[in-house]
Amino acid sequence: MNKTSELFSGELSVLNVGLRMFHDDLAAQGVDVTSVDWTPPGGGRLEVVAALSALEEPAVRERIERANALAVERIVSSRPVLVGFAPALEAIPGMTRETILHAGPPISYERMSGTMRGSVTGALVFEGLAADVEEADRVARSGAIRFAPCHEHDAVGSMAGVTSASMYVHVVENQTYGNRAYTNLSEQVAKNLRMGANDASVIERLRWMRDVLGPALAEAVEIGGPVDLRLLLSQALHMGDEAHNRNIAGTTLLFQALAPGLLQTRFSVAEKKEIFDFVASSDYFSGPTWMAMAKAALDAAHGIEDSTVVTTMCRNGVEFGIRVAGLPGNTWFTGPAQKVVGPMLAGYKPEDSGLDIGDSAITETYGVGGFAMAAAPAIVALVGGTVEDARASTEEMAAITVAENPNVTVPGLDFRGVPTGIDVRKVVETGVLPVINTAIAHKHPGVGMIGAGITHPPMEAFTSALTALATRLT
Repeated sequence: MNKTSELFSGELSVLNVGLRMFHDDLAAQGVDVTSVDWTPPGGGRLEVVAALSALEEPAVRERIERANALAVERIVSSRPVLVGFAPALEAIPGMTRETILHAGPPISYERMSGTMRGSVTGALVFEGLAADVEEADRVARSGAIRFAPCHEHDAVGSMAGVTSASMYVHVVENQTYGNRAYTNLSEQVAKNLRMGANDASVIERLRWMRDVLGPALAEAVEIGGPVDLRLLLSQALHMGDEAHNRNIAGTTLLFQALAPGLLQTRFSVAEKKEIFDFVASSDYFSGPTWMAMAKAALDAAHGIEDSTVVTTMCRNGVEFGIRVAGLPGNTWFTGPAQKVVGPMLAGYKPEDSGLDIGDSAITETYGVGGFAMAAAPAIVALVGGTVEDARASTEEMAAITVAENPNVTVPGLDFRGVPTGIDVRKVVETGVLPVINTAIAHKHPGVGMIGAGITHPPMEAFTSALTALATRLT
């Protein structure tokens, strides 16, 4: 009997690579089969494979590795500190009274999602640029308002991300590199402007935040001094947060730092009680703070020639956009915004959901949020899945990042640093997309938050960035 006959007459043990259908057919016939989950790099697209190959040329690869090491060093060594709060008009570069900043890559008002249009019209009413949301819609379409991404003004904004002149923002300074980042304050409830709600209760809350909360927080930092956010973030992860959607520890730590100064401000006892009650009303108070912290660190790495490290991930409800360190300035690579899959609030169905939206994925870009879910197993109660899913998400992200951050560690993974420095090449080569946990806003304006869950970026954004890098570097 020849070797071929011997092979097929004996017991088979098969290793299947790729298509699951072969595994299923063999298993149905009682064959011992083990499958390896594999897809061709770049989805098998020849132009993408060619770009990957070009970036693997030894001389090019050496330049990239050197640049990526520098990019990660800047991210890791950044020390973002909360130095104050101020109206956006006074703090954010390029801000005017007629400027509305929004989340995600650039988009015109006419193309905005319902969530973002609801947020824009509410902001125009809040600023006194329109009497009601109907007039605000006409003003927004008139050409009198300048729309721009938060990211193009050193800022970030959660969900719709809409930031207008009178809104108070965090002022975060990267004390290692000198750059600053900004983000607005948490509104603390599900029915809020950043989720597209814009009725009288939303506008009234925004006015109180402008007149009482913002000035009191500003005065508190003046009295109490700057707050080291990297230190607080590290502590929060050790206490069970992941710093995107679970912020119980972070909010406690942040307010612990701010409270002594708040108590010494000029505001009345009644106003101070309002502030304390407001902060206690939701764990999300520190959520925007971590966004500004991450933005300050990542901006320090933006513009490093030859680097393939992602410095921005964001969404506007229509498109998902990324920026890459080695492609400086505001060079955006986009793909369609995705659905967020997860538990819904009572009374809502998945078909009520708007598409993925917000700048809050800056936390995942830094290495926390979805990348740090192993530190926060209780997050699964909000976004769905299991504790093992949370742990696996963090471990999987190591496959697409350059390094670990030794300053922000995960106790449940034997104090490994969070995965840091998303590498465009690794995303495209492995097919592993960054995991993002996030809230879900209603697809129509005026409603607000209706759930939370997990999503991933579109691969198109990464393949476009990869081919642009190949053109630039080779």
